[in-house]
Order: sequence, then C-alpha cells, then structure tokens
Amino acid sequence: MDFNILSIILILIVAFLAGMEGILDQFQFHQPIIACSLVGVATGHIKECVMLGGALQLMALGWANVGAAVAPDAALASVASAIIFVKAGKFDAAGQTVAIGTAIALATAGLVLTMIVRTLSVVIVHQADREAEKGNFKGVELWHMVALACQGLRIAIPALLLLFIPSPVIQHALKLLPEWFTDGMKIGGGFVVAVGYAMVINLMATKEVWPFFFLGFALAPLNELTLIATGIIGVCAAIIYLNVTNNKGNGGGDGGASSSGDPLGDILNDY
Repeated sequence: MDFNILSIILILIVAFLAGMEGILDQFQFHQPIIACSLVGVATGHIKECVMLGGALQLMALGWANVGAAVAPDAALASVASAIIFVKAGKFDAAGQTVAIGTAIALATAGLVLTMIVRTLSVVIVHQADREAEKGNFKGVELWHMVALACQGLRIAIPALLLLFIPSPVIQHALKLLPEWFTDGMKIGGGFVVAVGYAMVINLMATKEVWPFFFLGFALAPLNELTLIATGIIGVCAAIIYLNVTNNKGNGGGDGGASSSGDPLGDILNDY
C-alpha cells in the first residue's frame, strides 16, 4: 500500500524522534516496540506493527549504548522494517519473518550512518567551541541542536527514501527472495533473541532477583491472567521485597551496615 501525505509526515516525525533517541536514550522512542507501534498508528496498521515491534524488542533486549560504543541501530531497524512490512501488505508469519530479517541487516548497516554523523559532529563541536570562546551561549546551544538534528535526519532520510519506493516494487522484490534465505533469516533471528535473553539474564543474575525471574516463568503460562494482572502481581512482589529488606536492615542489630551481596540493591537501599 502507498501512504497519504499525513501518514508520510507522521512517519517522518517518528523517524526523526527515533534517530535522536538512538543517541539520547531519554524517552526511548528508538525502542522497536515504541517506534514500530507509532509507525502502525501513522499507517493504520496498529496491531500488525505492535506484533512486529514486540518480536524485534526481544532481539534488542541486550542492545545498549555504553559510552562511545553504540549498539546496533535499533531506530533504523524499527522504522525501516515497519515501513517495509506495511508496504509489502503481507501480515502473516512469513511476512513478519522477512521484515525481521531485514531489520537485522538494517541494524548493522545503520552503524555506518552513525559513524558518518559522528564524523560530521566533529566539525559541529569546533563551531560550538568558537561560539564558547565568544561567550555566546545561545550559539553553543544552537550547534548542539544542529548535532542532535543530524542524528534525527540519519533515520528520517532513509525512511523518506523508503516511503517513495512504490509498494509493487517492494512486494516484487520480497517475492524474489528464495526460501532458503527467508528460513535462514528466521533461524538467525531466533539466535539473536537467545543472545538478548542471555545478556539480560547475565545482568540480573543475583540471588535477590532470581526468585522474581522464576516466578515470572511460573505465571506466564496462566492464560487467565491478563497483562494488567501480571503487572499488579509484579508491583506487589517488588513492594513486599523492599519492605522485607528494609525491615531486615533496620532490625537486624547491625544498623543496616551489612551488605546483601547485590551492589545495586545496596546503593538503592542507601537512599
């Protein structure tokens, strides 16, 4: 399907915000579940894009920016794969598999665009330095905004190019993909999901958190529990855990000086 003007504008806004958030990590617009869902809202395919975003989010669980090391480009992968998914008009499992496979390739290719923008940012930083030497704070802020806008354009421009590719062209190109390629993408996507889960489990592998991990697995198969009910149970369990640990620290006779073995938990308890 081809998009109308309003849909194109909304998608470009989503792409621009996702590009900025890929570096800022402030409002999480670059996360697949959010970016794909917003593209679905803009195109009128909310359910399909939410399911795509959920599948991609499982792969991106372990992706995070650490200092100058940038994770695979989840923003470009989310926005571009959602556009291709909707334009292809094939919303079954096979169509989702192709979209996910495309997203994996785009996530890696997006790092090249990130390198280009960061190289350009070197010039922008020197311009900001010149304004700082003049004492022009507004000029410094302006160049900071320019650098941030470049990150947004890093996703918005490829999204615009995809939007102007006719839908029949994308549909024909996807039909030409051999079965071994799509099956390979599906298997590879499964491996990426497993790696994402492994990274998250490795981060949360403490004796305080393991009970919640297994409790979630025990509750997940219960079809009678809605997502709201599961969320309420999780919040209640967290509150009970915090109350128990706080009472133990206050009444244990050691003034709360003992360590629980969980460094992050000890820091939070100090507050």
